[in-house]
Amino acid sequence: MSARKVETWVWVLVYGGMTVLGIGLAVQRTDAPTGWLIAGTGGVLVGLGALLVWVRSRMRNEP
Repeated sequence: MSARKVETWVWVLVYGGMTVLGIGLAVQRTDAPTGWLIAGTGGVLVGLGALLVWVRSRMRNEP
């Protein structure tokens, strides 16, 4: 996988995950189990994005 694709996935996962996490916290007010499920999914996505930041930091920059 190229560095460019990894960088794109980092942004998608981190910002998408934060959006899903926020939606989950909002849903939690009316339906707690569903809200926790949605918020947990968002948290996992943010975590995957953070993992990809680490992966990208270990990749070599090849011309």
